[in-house]
Amino acid sequence: MRRRRHNRPKPKPQVVIRFRSNEQILSPTVFLIGADGEPLGEMPTADALAKAREDDLDLIEVSPQATPPVCKILEYGKFQYQQTKKEQASKSNQKKVDIKGIRLGLRTDSHDLLFKKDQAEKFLKKGHKVKIEILLRGREKAMPDRAKDAINAFLGTLSVPYKVEEEMKRFQRGFSIMIVPE
Repeated sequence: MRRRRHNRPKPKPQVVIRFRSNEQILSPTVFLIGADGEPLGEMPTADALAKAREDDLDLIEVSPQATPPVCKILEYGKFQYQQTKKEQASKSNQKKVDIKGIRLGLRTDSHDLLFKKDQAEKFLKKGHKVKIEILLRGREKAMPDRAKDAINAFLGTLSVPYKVEEEMKRFQRGFSIMIVPE
């Protein structure tokens, strides 16, 4: 038996107008800033639009929340280009903190714990958050106190200074704790 597929209309991509320009400006009065950057004062929108047309430029609403809204006389394409450059620069300046994970078990061997300790210290030195999880299997789920002790023992072996961001909490298959470098 064939499955019947419904032809649903695809959602239309929404065009986001970031800045209103020219006739899109709805406010009756605006505070105008000239093409050279000097403030020209408060005036009706129609007069501001006429001044922009004299210079063959666009009237762009820069700050719509202000009363009255602040508008600049600029070239719209150039303004958009500058705004995207600013956004890219702010994104590149942001520090991205990764969450690294370390998984333990109740039966993890001492050598493996030593290796995982070195990994956790390396992550903390690089400035990453470290999420330490202990997974419980089968009957191990009946021994939550041993799991908590194993995590606390692992945290006791770390030589890099850290602070606990999220306290130890239980999830379906075990426990987890989040630590960050000091």
